[in-house]
Amino acid sequence: MEHLAPLPIFHYTTLMGIPQENPSNSFTYADYRSWSHDERWELINGQAWAMSPAPNRRHQGLLGTFTDSFQSFFRNKKCKVYFAPFDVVLPKFGQKEDESDTVVQPDLVVICDLNKLTDAGCTGAPDLAIEILSPSTAYKDMDQKLKLYERSGVKEYWIVNPANATVMVYRQVAPASFGKPLLFARGDRLEAGLYPGLIVNLNDAFAE
Repeated sequence: MEHLAPLPIFHYTTLMGIPQENPSNSFTYADYRSWSHDERWELINGQAWAMSPAPNRRHQGLLGTFTDSFQSFFRNKKCKVYFAPFDVVLPKFGQKEDESDTVVQPDLVVICDLNKLTDAGCTGAPDLAIEILSPSTAYKDMDQKLKLYERSGVKEYWIVNPANATVMVYRQVAPASFGKPLLFARGDRLEAGLYPGLIVNLNDAFAE
């Protein structure tokens, strides 16, 4: 598993699109919104993480399979399904949106509180989030984002691992607290804990 360290703290400049040193030692969503749309970033606790290289073909194939299952299930229902790139801003208690030091782009989210939706994306925890691992994001998704989603109140978090054809599922058992993870593998039919009847056939998902 490749460990992707966070980038040094910097402020954004348009010079060659390369961020430079930031004396404040932390970014906010206000900073993030001023950056070039030609580059994808995430902020986690004020640290900037580059979203490159672009996801590979297998990652995108898996994302398409999960997206199809979720969109089919939620058609004509209240909850909305969005897939990356889609900004999710996660302010800490008492922070205004622009003051938030965390904005991420999960591979797929389900949002049932439509008051959280904005023109730019979502502010507040989605109900369910899915991340599909790649060598350059595995550490962040399995450690940094796991802690972040748990703390922020995400109710269900799926970590899809293409390398061994498994899905690790974390479900909320108390406010801001996940229970022990559940492991699903090829051959299983994975049903969302939050949404009975929403089933992903992992044989189909990992067919390639």
